[in-house]
Amino acid sequence: MKKQLVICGGGNSAHAAIPLLRDSIFDVSLYTSRPEIWSKTIELEWHDPDGNVRGRYSNELKAISNDPNELIPTADYIFLCMPVHKYRVCLHTIAPYISHDKTVVIGVAYGQGGFNWMVDEIRKEYGLTNIVEFAFGLIPWTSRAEKLGHKGVMFGFKDRLCAAVYPKEYYNQINKEFFDQISYKWSGKGKVEQCDNFLSLTLSVDNQIIHTSRCHGLYAVYGKSWKKLEDVPWFYRDYDDISAQELADLDAEYTLIRNTIKALHPEKDYHLMMDYLSLDHYSFNADVNESVKDSFLNSVTLGTIKTPVVQNSDGEWEIDRNYRFFMDDIYYGNCIAKWIAEQLGINTPKIDEIIRWAQEVRQEKLISDDNRLLINSPDLSAPFKSGLPCYYGFKTIDDCID
Repeated sequence: MKKQLVICGGGNSAHAAIPLLRDSIFDVSLYTSRPEIWSKTIELEWHDPDGNVRGRYSNELKAISNDPNELIPTADYIFLCMPVHKYRVCLHTIAPYISHDKTVVIGVAYGQGGFNWMVDEIRKEYGLTNIVEFAFGLIPWTSRAEKLGHKGVMFGFKDRLCAAVYPKEYYNQINKEFFDQISYKWSGKGKVEQCDNFLSLTLSVDNQIIHTSRCHGLYAVYGKSWKKLEDVPWFYRDYDDISAQELADLDAEYTLIRNTIKALHPEKDYHLMMDYLSLDHYSFNADVNESVKDSFLNSVTLGTIKTPVVQNSDGEWEIDRNYRFFMDDIYYGNCIAKWIAEQLGINTPKIDEIIRWAQEVRQEKLISDDNRLLINSPDLSAPFKSGLPCYYGFKTIDDCID
């Protein structure tokens, strides 16, 4: 009898994961707020850098629903494919329906933001002693929804992947049943290495430093807005030295945080807690890019990504303050790193500058004049708004160590 897997959310990753799970041990269902836009059959094309189709995949969903009671009680696996800042909301929505009578595996396509803290939160609140969690260090593929709810396009598999699993002894089972199925089976690449801890993923130097440093770099060069939409630079295709330096400065502060944690806990395995270029080389298994700027300008998959902008009341175009680059990467990224830095007594002028910029753009109160997080501000402390460790009851850095 097949196991039941429920994908939660309809993001780009869902459009890749569903077709790649064909011929697996799973019946796949979808929990989404918009079931009416989804086809029963989801298609995926794998495109090479020249636009040639290297593979076609499809899979039929067993069920599609916006009612967790219809899908979650029978789930053996639950896989979240949504922005990071939606994880906790989703977990608390589905938690009352998760079975207590069997082991249930819950995972995410991208492990930023303290996913293990989130799962432990519902484990305690709902008595879910039977759940196992996992998180990928990076999303296994670069993909886009070509036709939302119907078809996705994938631009390639990463050469190497890592994932944290708790309890750790479930890694071999999840690797065989799930990890190999969504990458290695199809490409011969993307074997998943077991990451010893979730903190290495929480301090990931991917999206949370790429997106925020680029947006801040654009602000430094162009100011708050552009008069015409065609004046807005491409997010990666027009990547410049200013943004590259912003990312390097931000990465350096994360490196200081990471190295301090490594020194405090030499007994822990933090070899997958890497700086930006090391992670880039790890994921693609080659020292292709010598600089931060090269890593974006040489990318065959990122060139079509536009800068997320909206038109303001003056008719000009400005960075979308409600986009996931803020909601994920400030509140569940830079702010978490800042909180950890405060506990370690580390000064972070670049993180402070970016949070202060986000505070201005969002018209919120996030950081004080003396560069301390305003942890009691409603703009940070509202339920599920931010992932600061103190909101889970943690008081010291040691509380964050898994």
